[in-house]
Amino acid sequence: MRSDNAKSGMQQAPARSLFRALGLTEEELARPLIGVVSSYNEIVPGHMNLDKIVEAVKQGIAMAGGTPIVFPAIAVCDGIAMGHVGMKYSLVTRDLIADSTECMALAHQFDGLVMVPNCDKNVPGLLMAAARLNIPTVFVSGGPMLAGHVKGQKRSLSSMFEAVGAYAAGTMTEEEVEDFADKVCPTCGSCSGMYTANSMNCLTEVLGMGLKGNGTIPAVYSERIRLAKHAGMAVMNLIEKNICPKDIMTEAAFRNALTMDMALGCSTNSMLHLPAIAHEAGVELNVDIANEISAKTPNLCHLAPAGPTYMEDLNEAGGVYAVMNEISKLGLLDLNCMTVTGKTVGENIKGCENKNTQVIRTVENPYSSTGGIAVLRGNLAPDSCVVKRSAVVPEMLKHEGPARVFDSEEEAIAAIKGGKIVAGDVVVIRYEGPKGGPGMREMLNPTSAIAGMGLGASVALITDGRFSGASRGASIGHVCPEAAAGGPIGLVEEGDLISIDINANTIQMKVSDEELARRRENWTPKTKEVSGYLRRYRNQVTSADKGAVLAGNS
Repeated sequence: MRSDNAKSGMQQAPARSLFRALGLTEEELARPLIGVVSSYNEIVPGHMNLDKIVEAVKQGIAMAGGTPIVFPAIAVCDGIAMGHVGMKYSLVTRDLIADSTECMALAHQFDGLVMVPNCDKNVPGLLMAAARLNIPTVFVSGGPMLAGHVKGQKRSLSSMFEAVGAYAAGTMTEEEVEDFADKVCPTCGSCSGMYTANSMNCLTEVLGMGLKGNGTIPAVYSERIRLAKHAGMAVMNLIEKNICPKDIMTEAAFRNALTMDMALGCSTNSMLHLPAIAHEAGVELNVDIANEISAKTPNLCHLAPAGPTYMEDLNEAGGVYAVMNEISKLGLLDLNCMTVTGKTVGENIKGCENKNTQVIRTVENPYSSTGGIAVLRGNLAPDSCVVKRSAVVPEMLKHEGPARVFDSEEEAIAAIKGGKIVAGDVVVIRYEGPKGGPGMREMLNPTSAIAGMGLGASVALITDGRFSGASRGASIGHVCPEAAAGGPIGLVEEGDLISIDINANTIQMKVSDEELARRRENWTPKTKEVSGYLRRYRNQVTSADKGAVLAGNS
């Protein structure tokens, strides 16, 4: 056992004295030591129930013959951090989570790990750590929040942000906004639509790193406690069979994940996180293959914000495995990939039927014949940009309009709420990328303000920042190169015509090469004064199309 390095032999007698100081018995020390990575805290609604999940995991480990030992991981609530300087500290935590978990796991020589994440950066950060460490690991998340109910309709966090936009437009009263605030987030759990947290928890199932139901069983269901116990048992099985994350997270598994990303209509943030996780697993995941996969993968789900269904509905319809089984009819999945069950993908999804074709459409009747995410290129984004196509209304799939240019999120919000943005405009928000932010803030406030003011079907938004999974509309992010790195988005001027064709995967500003060259002669990218971790992050982070990984990490 790996843990023998820390607990066995005369050389480790001092360590044994410290294990005994923890109250561990000889019987417990004789067993495999399993690190339980707890992301519990009291500031993130998606994490407030993780203490119960962790206790269930510990029981499962003990029942299967292991000794569970808990240590922490941090997590930021994107919704609480949204719209102010706090959002700069969201994406950057992904690498802190991976690094600190690596440190704890190797310093104490755990034989296996059970990761207990839930929200946006926490899940990919721990998946990155799992790939890097490559010791037997199982994931069990805290689960999604139930949908809220306002005036007889299911609602979620995206409704809340759009209500603020409606208030600015004068179509909703302060009392109505507060009624939404009371009701749209009714329980603990990751916010109830197919936002980033739930996207990544579902894709953890697809990758083979989580058990069936990991992405969809609601946080408040006792079924999730049972799932956590089984996760604890599963890690002991992985140790016995010596199945490690790199045996599971192969190139084929990442192709499966991208395929299901398209079918489920996941957050655009998955296009930031999957390449970063793949990088840690030694797999090169070029965003270009997204369009190749999308071209042959139908979009079967329209969960909020793309449609009126929620994670609880997907769970009742059969969950991720049912969508995988549906997609497998087209031969688009590698069914031979290994998973944390000790079985292959094909064995896992066999017999997982689609119980509601209104929630999970059949491959014969998809929402669209192509996937939920598109990667665009053109002279505005030579290295790529990303849009959640499944959340774009048909009339905005092709759009041309004048650029309204802003060098920060705050400037753009002021203009939108001030009524200065009109139908047909293309809002450009720059210097919000990984380096430029720094930290690549989510633009949920601007997109929600546009939707709330009734402009969602007539205004596009383009940024070198990123979007929350709760964003909808023609929201095009991850523009690469970013403005701070000298990208052409920094050369856009007020009134430039911008042409977007999502189905053709193109994005162009109608400015000649000669004019762009002239502008570049007298231009230097703007920089922001930052200190502490943000300064270190800015100096090390790579571009969004590379997953915004830190330079030097292998």
